[in-house]
Amino acid sequence: MMKAAINPTMEQSRVEIPVIQRVIAVLWPSFITSGIATGLFFTAFDPLDLMMISGQAEISRMGVYSIGFFLFWLLTATTCGLTCYFQKPCEQIKGHR
Repeated sequence: MMKAAINPTMEQSRVEIPVIQRVIAVLWPSFITSGIATGLFFTAFDPLDLMMISGQAEISRMGVYSIGFFLFWLLTATTCGLTCYFQKPCEQIKGHR
């Protein structure tokens, strides 16, 4: 198998990004996106109608909005995290041979 040529000067100049900066780079855009998604979703669907359809115990509108926001945040944080993971070159992923 052929390996791609790696420029040694480029490899030396690459600076490791701190973990907290990488975490914030995932959580902040996903927070903003989930806020927008929550607003759009609950503009189309009434929380009380959703609770009636699902047959769940009665939860206030604010509770449903909160649950929806955190579910959207989980979804968008997962997709942002996977995007960051898969954009790494294969040589940087641990255990790659």
